[in-house]
Amino acid sequence: MLVLFAAPVAGMAPGGSATSDSVPAKLAEGRQVYEQYCASCHGWQGEGAANWQKPDEAGERPPPPHDETGHTWRHSDAMLFRMIAEGWRHPFNKTDRLTMPAFRDTLTDQEIQAVIEYLKTFWDEDQRRYQLEESQNATEPEASS
Repeated sequence: MLVLFAAPVAGMAPGGSATSDSVPAKLAEGRQVYEQYCASCHGWQGEGAANWQKPDEAGERPPPPHDETGHTWRHSDAMLFRMIAEGWRHPFNKTDRLTMPAFRDTLTDQEIQAVIEYLKTFWDEDQRRYQLEESQNATEPEASS
């Protein structure tokens, strides 16, 4: 089950919540999981691979950034959860393989949710607000990006 967390409040640290004492612990867990499983491809600060917008020699898009320069913040929590759990293949890739592996057998639902909360610390306030609205309005996972 996907749980949505409270939106950051003005004046608080990115990803923070005024109503939950567990948020700092969730962010610490998310950072640890991100650093262990995600940073080698998406960058330690969420900066993504070099030339991430251009297909590589195999015709695949390199890992995008998760910071404010990328598009991760445009996806609902449900879609981000699905991408992490099931893996992802950019729709314009020339290969059929998942360019981002599925982590459903590696990470628990709680760890995936923690990573999503950690990703939100890379975004500015407007991006977090937009992403919260996307998450609240999502009735089913998005079909493509």
